[in-house]
Amino acid sequence: MSTIGKNIKRFRQDKGLSQDKLSKLADLSLNTVVKIELNESPNPTIETIQRIAKSLEVSVDDLLKK
Repeated sequence: MSTIGKNIKRFRQDKGLSQDKLSKLADLSLNTVVKIELNESPNPTIETIQRIAKSLEVSVDDLLKK
């Protein structure tokens, strides 16, 4: 799992959000969120990362940290 995928999953679970709920908050497909978390889409666009960060109420830097 990529660092960003692990971080997204951790922040999402910390907030008690399902992948489906996060996808709706970020206006992304559920498939996109699942693939990023599983590292099947290891290079999401910056716009996607920004949407997820905003939905999780964290910074983009938080998602990129190792």
